[in-house]
Amino acid sequence: MKIHVTAKPAAKENKIEEVGESEFRIFVTEPPIQGRANGAIIELLADHFGVSKSEVRLTSGFKSRQKIFEISAIHK
Repeated sequence: MKIHVTAKPAAKENKIEEVGESEFRIFVTEPPIQGRANGAIIELLADHFGVSKSEVRLTSGFKSRQKIFEISAIHK
């Protein structure tokens, strides 16, 4: 499953807002430095969908706020 994410790094708290069926706005406290925000987003998505972090993969938007993630197996 592919999902579209709008990243909001350096936020006050970690949270996920569902905007559409496969579209999310994700707020993380980590800054966008050396992939730390991407790592935090992967952790939040894995927890949200009930999968391991290794099943969440960033496929597009490594240095952009608009990102596409692929989740290989959803257990929820």
